[in-house]
Amino acid sequence: MPATLSLLIVSAEHPVIAIDGYSSCGKSTVARAVARELGLRYIDSGAMYRAVTLYFLQNNIPLDKSDYSAELDAIHIRFKVHPDTGYSDVFLNGKDVSNAIRSMEVSDQVSHVSTLKAVRTKMVQLQQQMKGEGGLVMDGRDIGTTVFPDADVKIFMTADPEIRAVRRFHELNANGTSISLEEVRNNINSRDFEDTHRTESPLRQAADAVVLDNSHLNYDEQLAFVLNKVSLLK
Repeated sequence: MPATLSLLIVSAEHPVIAIDGYSSCGKSTVARAVARELGLRYIDSGAMYRAVTLYFLQNNIPLDKSDYSAELDAIHIRFKVHPDTGYSDVFLNGKDVSNAIRSMEVSDQVSHVSTLKAVRTKMVQLQQQMKGEGGLVMDGRDIGTTVFPDADVKIFMTADPEIRAVRRFHELNANGTSISLEEVRNNINSRDFEDTHRTESPLRQAADAVVLDNSHLNYDEQLAFVLNKVSLLK
């Protein structure tokens, strides 16, 4: 039986829950569910980097500039809860880009854009400002290590690379994207390498993070795992 909000005892007034991990691990799905159960805001930090990447692609911005101040000043990202789904839609400069940022074109470039120091500095600054608005659940690559090193709960999600590739392949095809499993596999391997080897805020497990390997766990089991960790807050 999955854990529910009624079973939790959360004494932290405005808990910050950081969920980090590899691409295509289902971080966003789990983070959204946890936020919904606890009545907290959900912030998809990866969507922010994807929105920046989409903007760069749409405006043909090269990745070897020395100064991105003008471009970053022109980018405005906000999240708005959809009244029907209860999930947060992503808006880039006033336009809903929730679907556009999930394209393979963006997926192929987001790790490159995320390595840019100016981009990471700007996004981390915006993410940290969100803490002042109350408790939240945020997922990404460096939430528990860089954005919120003092988070109340830190989860590090992982799964077998092949399982992640198959999951992502089915997700893309279900959304109408024609792509081979080999292409998805190569994309995931490439993103894993870049995420863990970049100079700025590389993906790594925080020393005090709890590992959630969901290779063989279903949705309810993953949700119960995280909610159990939150229930231990004192």
